[in-house]
Amino acid sequence: MPKPVRKAVFPVAGLATRFLPATKAMPKEMLPIVDKPLIQYALEEAREAGIEEFIFVTGRAKSAIEDHFDHSVELEQVLRERGKLDALRSVSDWMPAPGHISFTRQQKPQGLGHAVWCARNFIGDEPFAVLLADDLILSNKGCLSQMIEAHKKVGGNLVAVEEVPLEKTDQYGILEIAEEEGRLVGAKGVVEKPAPADAPSTLGIIGRYILEPLVLTILAHQDKGAGNEIQLTDAMAKCIGIVPFHGYRFEGRRFDCGSKLGFLEANVAYALEREDMKNDVQEMLKKIL
Repeated sequence: MPKPVRKAVFPVAGLATRFLPATKAMPKEMLPIVDKPLIQYALEEAREAGIEEFIFVTGRAKSAIEDHFDHSVELEQVLRERGKLDALRSVSDWMPAPGHISFTRQQKPQGLGHAVWCARNFIGDEPFAVLLADDLILSNKGCLSQMIEAHKKVGGNLVAVEEVPLEKTDQYGILEIAEEEGRLVGAKGVVEKPAPADAPSTLGIIGRYILEPLVLTILAHQDKGAGNEIQLTDAMAKCIGIVPFHGYRFEGRRFDCGSKLGFLEANVAYALEREDMKNDVQEMLKKIL
């Protein structure tokens, strides 16, 4: 049986140029979906899946993320004194216990593979998850929880996948499919951002991974791929034949919050899921339309 997945890496060092000027001084991962930042959704998904250690790979101007995952003593005291207990719980109850969060720096933007490699000393010799906060997934059961259940059966490297438009294959890592069994897809290859004419399928990897530590050994060679960056998909491809490699067709609705349209769509969808907002949001949308 595969080792349990206890650790998760959150690469949050990107510059987020598509959201300028909003992200000039604020990390993109702190942009709110309704009233909660993207990175908190990712951490809560990981914790629901049983993750015990949370590793953030940050960069310059990302201190707001560290502050968000720390107690604000003054704020909590004021809320307590004013009897605003619901607000107090909203800023404190969800945080992991002391010692379960770590931060490390990616000094140079050299790609997702490089960011994951920067967390190597925190991971050690065990499987680990990677979550990209840009990909927000609305589902009854968290995407990572679904994947961890599948990983217990197949082990190896496991990635979340969904069908993408053919004309957009150059924006994803694309699987070369060997076989399919339910939601699991056995892969014999993966290509990073292929042109539509060269894509082996339209099954694209989105921002959830469960990886074996062998990936870190391969990333240590610092080989560069598409975009002259160190690509995580290239390292996974080199593991094929050594450890199993599968895609997982997750259940849920994914929002690309790295795009402005996807970010707006996620805000509306999540607001409509809330009983305290649903009716008002529906009326608001009717007025706008």
